[in-house]
Amino acid sequence: MTKTNAFLIFLMGVLAFSCKGLKIHDKPIVFNDEREKLTLEYIKDHYDIVAENSTIVPKLIVVHWTAIPTLEGSFEAFNNPKLPSWRPDLKNASALNVSIQFLIDRDGTVYRLMPETTMARHVIGLNYNAIGIENVGGTNGTPLTEEQLKANIKLVSYLKKKYPNIDYLIGHHEYTLFENHPLWKEKDKLYRTIKYDPGDKFMKELRENTQSLDWKPLPIKESL
Repeated sequence: MTKTNAFLIFLMGVLAFSCKGLKIHDKPIVFNDEREKLTLEYIKDHYDIVAENSTIVPKLIVVHWTAIPTLEGSFEAFNNPKLPSWRPDLKNASALNVSIQFLIDRDGTVYRLMPETTMARHVIGLNYNAIGIENVGGTNGTPLTEEQLKANIKLVSYLKKKYPNIDYLIGHHEYTLFENHPLWKEKDKLYRTIKYDPGDKFMKELRENTQSLDWKPLPIKESL
């Protein structure tokens, strides 16, 4: 057996291990020329980077909830390239719609909406470094489920093994801890939103169940 063949067999084994118990269903949102153009404009306007394409090198995983109780409603919120009229809080920053790489239904089914290394708009300051996971529900009487927690554990384990340079696992509500961190890229000091998802309890359980992946500790926010 040649060294090349042995290495390929090794890689196949790693991939099989990383995917064990995890099934990903591809359910792509619209990512057409318009969305690519808006994404490149967002990168330039917010990160001061003139990019040739919307490819990212992931350094962290950001976990969210959709605050929408159904898979269909959550998917539709991301599907169109441009922001809907009911998101005036974000439109001043960009017409690019919010999006996400992964969406987890309430029964734990995992859907991939975009390529893992294509930039999605889901977290201020960190989009160009981040793979995002949205969980259906979270509010309005639809707290995140045990099935969703288990799916998140499997998915972040898969992503960490596939992209070893991912160092951080954070909740959306923790994103401002990265202000002044080397990964932070937002130019506009006034562009911030207050987030509560997915909450300390969910992130504590998720980190405890993936602690063997050696996440780096979250930055400590400087007090004023």
